[in-house]
Amino acid sequence: MKTRRWAAVAAVALLSPLALAACSSGGGGGGGDEDADTLTIWHYEGDDSAMAQAWNKAIEIFKTEHEGVEVKVEKQTFEQIQKNAKIVLTGDDVPDVMEYNKGNATAGQLAAQGLLTSLTDVAKEKGWDQKVSGSLATTATYDEDGLMGSGDWYGVPNYGEFVQVFTNNDLFEENGIEVPTTFEAFEQALADFKAKGVTPIATAGAEYPLGQLWYELVLHYGDRALVDDYQLFAKDVDWQGDAMTQATAKLDEWIKKGYIASDSAGLTAEDMGTSFIAGKFPIMVSGSWWFGRLAAEIQFDWGQQLFPGNTLHPGSSGNLWVVPTNAKSKTLAEDFIDITLRPEVQNVLGEKGGLPVAGDPSTITDEKTKVLTQNFADVVDQDGLAFYPDWPVAGFYDVIVSQLQSLVNQSKTPDEVLGGLQEAYETGKADLLDQ
Repeated sequence: MKTRRWAAVAAVALLSPLALAACSSGGGGGGGDEDADTLTIWHYEGDDSAMAQAWNKAIEIFKTEHEGVEVKVEKQTFEQIQKNAKIVLTGDDVPDVMEYNKGNATAGQLAAQGLLTSLTDVAKEKGWDQKVSGSLATTATYDEDGLMGSGDWYGVPNYGEFVQVFTNNDLFEENGIEVPTTFEAFEQALADFKAKGVTPIATAGAEYPLGQLWYELVLHYGDRALVDDYQLFAKDVDWQGDAMTQATAKLDEWIKKGYIASDSAGLTAEDMGTSFIAGKFPIMVSGSWWFGRLAAEIQFDWGQQLFPGNTLHPGSSGNLWVVPTNAKSKTLAEDFIDITLRPEVQNVLGEKGGLPVAGDPSTITDEKTKVLTQNFADVVDQDGLAFYPDWPVAGFYDVIVSQLQSLVNQSKTPDEVLGGLQEAYETGKADLLDQ
């Protein structure tokens, strides 16, 4: 969980783009491999994961439509690909298509170095830009400096992830409190639980959860323009504007009122999750990556919904399919990527608890899985993916954790916390843009 959300997106300093002939803008990448007889795929998903099961379906379809082509699936680990991608992709023995992490420091860096094939033409030809659009497509495109959100297509996601609210419905019923559907009702429920001696929100200040809760509040008071400024550097962020100040003040208010446990500054995401699974808290605000574990381990009646009152939510596409510049079977790779976006593959993702980018929630039989998938579909339909709070600049994850721990400990005021965030953000932004 942590590596998916944070390790990929805490951007490191980008290298200058190399003037490689293979990095031509808008190239489809196909030609020259019409007679290729092997497709080599690298990915790092577990055999039982929704992604692996869906991609096995895609491979089955691919083999049916490409008789005589051998498909080699080579399982790597997340760490292997992260650590060695640059070295491996500069050689000739490379996969034809591989799963790779989204973001400036990963796919963006490889694209800027000329190590990935531009998929812009084929994305238009095959309609990928229609199936994957808006905020969902942001992590698929990178400019010449490797910054996401514009430029050529260098990757294609076929699943997603997002943050939502998980509820212990039994605790709500036992305490005579309605599960809230508006922000006002959400705050009232927090107050009602606290009045009954129940700390309402399970969270963790030592890792990502508290930062995502803060970002939910920023998005509650903010809009898409703020997201573009914050994440894509469209304009300077107004750190003293309404969204940032109201969100940080609101989190401080919730801390002072005891809606968040006083010891949460030292808790990990695992601590948060296990305490919610154990039935100790009525509310947990965290990501869709918890869904499978909650479904397998929770013994009480539980629910899930989007953060009340928000049209923007932390989340993004999942990891990307990318085609290395030195791949020998680019046309076959493009055919495989295209198959992963077909309904029959996307619906396997949905049925197994993944989050398809082009699936049909109505085909899912499990009710909780259907709710999860529909919630994500609603976010995508609203163009509501707002990425994650630590994405913009290098090292920002640690800064967010530290500053918000200070808020929980009440050792800093909201203004001081915002000041610390602003300083790190603006320094990191300058480092990126000055390269």
